[in-house]
Amino acid sequence: MKRLMIGVVALTALVIGTATLALAAGASLPKGYARWERSAQKMVTDKNSLFYGIHYTYVDKKAMPAFKKGGAYPEGSRFVVEFFSIKDKGGKPVAGKKNMIVLMKKDKRQKATGGWLFAGFNANGSPSGIDPVKNCYECHLKEAGKTDLVFSKFSDFR
Repeated sequence: MKRLMIGVVALTALVIGTATLALAAGASLPKGYARWERSAQKMVTDKNSLFYGIHYTYVDKKAMPAFKKGGAYPEGSRFVVEFFSIKDKGGKPVAGKKNMIVLMKKDKRQKATGGWLFAGFNANGSPSGIDPVKNCYECHLKEAGKTDLVFSKFSDFR
């Protein structure tokens, strides 16, 4: 009986994980996201960081009220983050080539990733194939578990 339960738990985890990867793989960037409210420029200079570079966060209208006040986000809330390399222009760091785009969408079907769909895209908008659990959720859970898995703050928009 114990082996059967272990098998059922393992199979359930595999199915949830596979479904999460399949849904992320089928995700696409929202049309017109560049017209959403955009954060000020953020720069991460640690070359060992996954987030090395310059990035901007876009927040849709559905997410913005919760983003301003804090707390849980409504179903369907979306964030898009664009990442750029850092290049030197006259001794100052500026945004270089776009190298990655990520989508975070509140989706209660995403049990393995805390109710959020995480998807990564190459600069041209094609899916990057990142693992939404290993590359996104685990870090969001660790670093932003108390803010409904959202790193960004409204103060980033000033």
